[in-house]
Amino acid sequence: MKKKLLSVMLASALAMSMIGCGSSAVSGVAEEAPAQSQDTDAADAAAPAADAAPATDAAEAPAEGSGEDLNVMLETPVESLDPQQATDGTSFEVIADYTDGLMQMDADGQAVNAVAESYDISEDGLTYTFHLRADANWSNGDPVTANDFVFAWQRAVDPEIASEYSYMLSDIGQIVNAQEIIDGTKDKSELGVTAVDDKTLEVKLNVPVSYFLSLMYFPTFYPVNQAFYESVGDTFATSPETTLSNGAFVLDDYQPAATAIHLTKNENYYNAADVKLAGLNYQVIQDSQQALMSYQNGDLDTTLVNGEQVDQVKEDPAFRAIGAGYMWYISPNIKDVKELDNLNIRYAITMALNREAITTDVLKDGSAPTYTSVPMDFAAGPDGSDFSADQTMFKDYCRYDAAAAAEYWAKGLEELGITELNLTMIHDADDAPIKVAQVVKEQLETTLPGLTVDLQQMPKKERVERMQEGEFEIALTRWGPDYADPMTYLGMWVTNNSNNYGFWSNAEYDKIIDECTTGETAMDPVARWAALYDAEKLVMEEAVIFPLYTQCNAELISTSVSGIEFHPVALNRVYKNAVKN
Repeated sequence: MKKKLLSVMLASALAMSMIGCGSSAVSGVAEEAPAQSQDTDAADAAAPAADAAPATDAAEAPAEGSGEDLNVMLETPVESLDPQQATDGTSFEVIADYTDGLMQMDADGQAVNAVAESYDISEDGLTYTFHLRADANWSNGDPVTANDFVFAWQRAVDPEIASEYSYMLSDIGQIVNAQEIIDGTKDKSELGVTAVDDKTLEVKLNVPVSYFLSLMYFPTFYPVNQAFYESVGDTFATSPETTLSNGAFVLDDYQPAATAIHLTKNENYYNAADVKLAGLNYQVIQDSQQALMSYQNGDLDTTLVNGEQVDQVKEDPAFRAIGAGYMWYISPNIKDVKELDNLNIRYAITMALNREAITTDVLKDGSAPTYTSVPMDFAAGPDGSDFSADQTMFKDYCRYDAAAAAEYWAKGLEELGITELNLTMIHDADDAPIKVAQVVKEQLETTLPGLTVDLQQMPKKERVERMQEGEFEIALTRWGPDYADPMTYLGMWVTNNSNNYGFWSNAEYDKIIDECTTGETAMDPVARWAALYDAEKLVMEEAVIFPLYTQCNAELISTSVSGIEFHPVALNRVYKNAVKN
């Protein structure tokens, strides 16, 4: 492999071990958004050895399992199995069960080879050349080729596909011409990715991106077999018959909105010898009491628990508190709701929220109160420190202070010329969001005289659609980091970003983020880190969001199961090395 970049790295690709929730995995790895704790040697952190083999679970798993299915609880349904259309963690998890990208995570969250057998990086950091495995095949017998990646990535930036994650190739991945294609000024064929031959993929970047290899295990970058895609048309990824596998498992039972999903071990997988499970049996159970009963009856091997359930099971040897990485927050519709365009009203709401009570008395799962727009324990800076370790940094704008909240509230009402306000908060119809929403309603109505909060629960898919269309007033939502850098959160608040649900716009903020992405600041890790803090300060000063907590999952995982890998970034759970005895 050619010499790695040193001084021109954007920022360190950082470690992946969640600290705040204690033990973060079965066998000792982290869950749901890789909180990183690597060292800050950018060359090594950004680019693992080109010929490294995929790592196994952190704790040595037994050599042989029983060949049984692993029964897994999902709290939300799969929204899409199209890798370029999916946007939620549940969908990403299932897609990754049966699809390999160029790279994969090892047990510690580092990028190691998957479909790519090796890779080269040019000295200027602008060209990546991936050499694909000769034994990587699709489940229909076709070899996995470089064109499968070219076709998939062109889909991701194609305006007609309108992928919500297209920015992963433009703003984040900095692939040549990605932004121009998204904007409609260039054709998708001009994307800076080329199939040199069937097994050689060349990728051109605008600027060096230190964490580029870690992006390669994110599902948006997964390959799609073009001939198969064209043969199934609009039905692609809606059933086992319209889905191909090149990964550890094969999808054999799935329908959209299904409450049960089944996958079987892929005997033709290039690494099949190391896959010990016979298959994966997912069950969507949104009621936590029903899920606990299913686990106790032996119908589930893993399940989430929350609230009072944690008190019941926390002494059980099967209990684990696993860092999930998601930050939950309330999003105000600043653009379309005139009362929420008032900064004093927004300050009043965020300061009326008792986050400690929510995490301690309601969730009880180790989740941590959060007072920053970037959560703690997932991204470390050039000096190795956690970006959000100081949770008091923005206390002037975000804290629990009932007296101050009441004062801001009174000012806001006076400025608006009103004495009372009614707001509807939309939220997911899952157990934990329902409980949190009820407490938020009580806290706000108790602290802010004249405020009425109506709760409206709905399926997650509908809630997300409502937010994207601006058809909401306030919403309880969450975001999990897609890669280990603060930009995975801060990028959301750029003007017109598809995840900027509150429709906030600030020219100064946009300029800072642009400088940190493609400007001179992007080339200086220390200056970039400082600039990202400047950007976050604007978000907090403007109360663009009301942070609540960083999620920790309380889980019961049968003691007969080992080797599940949990990650806080990108892929929540990985089962390739899992064993059920």
